[in-house]
Amino acid sequence: MLFVLASNVAHALQLSDDRNVSLTFAQSPQRIISLLPSLTESVCAMDQCHRLVGRDRYSNHPASVRQLPVLGGGLDPNIEAIVALKPDVVLLATSSRVVTRLESLGIKVVALEPKSHADVRRVLHKLGVLLEVPEEQGAARLWRVIDTSVSAAAQSLSPQARKARVYFEVSRGPYAAGESSFIGETLTRLGVQNVVPASLGPFPKLNPEFVVRANPDVIMVGNRSMLAMASYPGWGSIRAVKEQRICVFGAEESDVVVRPGPRMAEAARLMANCLEKHADRGVR
Repeated sequence: MLFVLASNVAHALQLSDDRNVSLTFAQSPQRIISLLPSLTESVCAMDQCHRLVGRDRYSNHPASVRQLPVLGGGLDPNIEAIVALKPDVVLLATSSRVVTRLESLGIKVVALEPKSHADVRRVLHKLGVLLEVPEEQGAARLWRVIDTSVSAAAQSLSPQARKARVYFEVSRGPYAAGESSFIGETLTRLGVQNVVPASLGPFPKLNPEFVVRANPDVIMVGNRSMLAMASYPGWGSIRAVKEQRICVFGAEESDVVVRPGPRMAEAARLMANCLEKHADRGVR
């Protein structure tokens, strides 16, 4: 009996999430709810989609997850529905307001929120530990694909495309992708200049006048809710607007470019295609 108990303890799985909260699981969770699209995609990219029993309303990739129960958004999840599914763990963002509520109900929560390339690599590793997927089959393999794909996208760009000064709008506000965000880091690796410096934070809300003064050569819009590029006051004078060097990513493409997860490889190609498309139109 003592041997069995010792074996169970030895097998216990330990993990610290992005709150620096240490969690212990008797075994790798088999019933998982994900309330953040990038985490949903990462679980599936490790071939563990079958463990998901519920999702947030924005998790829509791969297609198989669309059959799962929808439990609201990351900020406004349906607590009763979550409890009813009896999950072994709920994956969500550190910014979610329901962490304490879920934990008070006896539900284990792992809060992970990647904002940079290093964060993405770290979160993939933590998920691999949680799911007990060997590093070479899971986290290391996925990161290698992301890293080599970003490098390949950069090498595909012409010298003219690399001269661009870029503004990337994540959502209306305007909220931008700064140099220190995972999007900004991809732009830097592509060899272009982000007009939003790291000092402003990963995803700052800007005064529209800031972008007018910055006068970018190319504007990228990754807000899936925008049907068209709605201009802000004074934006008519921006070079990219005057010369129509704007890439408004469609809903599906927006999901790719604004999610810090396994599809960052595809995101780099989409951004590179946008830059190359406008490279022959007089980028200074």
